[in-house]
Amino acid sequence: MKPFPTLFLLAGLIGGGALPTPLAAQTTNRLVIHADQGRHTISRMIYGHFAEHLGRCIYEGFWVGEDSPIPNTRGIRNDVVEALRKIKVPVLRWPGGCFADEYHWKDGVGPRAQRPARINTHWGGVIENNHFGTHEFMDLCEQLGAEPYIAGNVGSGTPQEMMEWIEYMTSDANSTLANWRRQNGRQAPWRLRYFGIGNENWGCGGNMTPEYYSDLFRQYNTYVKNYSGNRIYRIACGPNGGDYRWTEVLMQRVGRRMDGLSLHHYTIPTGNWGRKGSATQFGEDQYHGALRRALEMDTLIRRHSEIMDRYDPEKRVGLIVDEWGIWTDVEPGTNPGFLYQQNSMRDALIAGLTLNIFNRHCERVRMANIAQTVNVLQAMILTDKERMILTPTYHVFEMYTVHHDATLLPTDLECADYVYQDHRIPGLNVSASRNAEGVIHVSLCNLHPDQPASLTAELRGARPSRVQGRLLTADSVQAHNTFDRPDRVRPVPFHEARLTENGFAVTLPPRSVVVLALQ
Repeated sequence: MKPFPTLFLLAGLIGGGALPTPLAAQTTNRLVIHADQGRHTISRMIYGHFAEHLGRCIYEGFWVGEDSPIPNTRGIRNDVVEALRKIKVPVLRWPGGCFADEYHWKDGVGPRAQRPARINTHWGGVIENNHFGTHEFMDLCEQLGAEPYIAGNVGSGTPQEMMEWIEYMTSDANSTLANWRRQNGRQAPWRLRYFGIGNENWGCGGNMTPEYYSDLFRQYNTYVKNYSGNRIYRIACGPNGGDYRWTEVLMQRVGRRMDGLSLHHYTIPTGNWGRKGSATQFGEDQYHGALRRALEMDTLIRRHSEIMDRYDPEKRVGLIVDEWGIWTDVEPGTNPGFLYQQNSMRDALIAGLTLNIFNRHCERVRMANIAQTVNVLQAMILTDKERMILTPTYHVFEMYTVHHDATLLPTDLECADYVYQDHRIPGLNVSASRNAEGVIHVSLCNLHPDQPASLTAELRGARPSRVQGRLLTADSVQAHNTFDRPDRVRPVPFHEARLTENGFAVTLPPRSVVVLALQ
């Protein structure tokens, strides 16, 4: 996206100072959708999720146990599964996160009463009883209809341990490990497509240099075997945010040996990891700051992709953004190691604009996994014993299911900036796609907290006869759903778009996510 050129002229006339917000809102917003140029597919894996043994994500989130009064299927709570099936979760990453590089898979198989209890040193120092292990995770993925994505232990594990785990899961041989799986209740091998060779090995996964990790990747990757027709997509630990040297070293040294390279980037509203800011009690400074930092995802993807292009011009290696989302201070009175935070309309806008960015970069971005699915960070779902609520972010994921495996349509957007003090960002954010039935979907975010935005769109190469829409907004950017008010933020039908001779015109409410369907 690029700001409408008039803004630069006006800014120059007033000496480069901050443009007053009311004047910026009067600038014409124009969109061109190139319906005749789509070439790349938006992989549904971009809409993936992440579940770590952290706080109440696994235990109390997904897992309640078979003896729980909460309705469940083999210990996995039914309401959470039903809700996640509605957003068509395509892939689920597990068991971490930092937890992955301390996780030893043999602790989590066999009779639950005999599984060892370990200390979760990363997240609250609580006892991990290992009641949720490989069989339970694979069962969860099958209930969700999602591909499993497992992160292997490089930080404290061995190549042999990794090799044996994959054989246990995927081999149909008459071997000791495959027979152990059968003894533990699973006759047929599982299909495992995605496997991560370590996690954040530049930090909690071992504090390694890229050179050292590259050598370890060569070693561990050798023992990631394909058994019984299963083909594993091998994901290397990639950079922390803007560490471009890490990407350079990995692509140069082991680029031909990997299928994907991970990238992690979190949105910290204040920019200060020590005091990130509240999830719901914030002013416009932290609102604008969070949006600015979320928009950095576009720069990160472009710059890392440029490095990858030098070593992989065919774009064989996927960029896998397997941890992303807003990270705030925990809710008052909760365990600081559990990372439990509320989820507001601000978070919904961050989800919408980030998913738009991924869509626009789908030629290189093949998967993304928001952190995390239940009760942790930017969650889809919050639970309190038997109660469950859906977050504003959940609703964005549900609205954006229309983009799954659709063809990206290139867009050109000229729009007014949303200005706060001496900071400015584009006020609108967009992506568009055409699905297999020929329906064009346009997802639009108006980031301004209190001003509507009128948009004129030209549709080149298509002439629709009908437009329908859905809207997600609320009475403030701080609005959020609670167990007492579970539907304060939810999607509603949207009727403010109309067809024109060349496309459509629409007025977007402030602080809104809108998805239009053009047929």
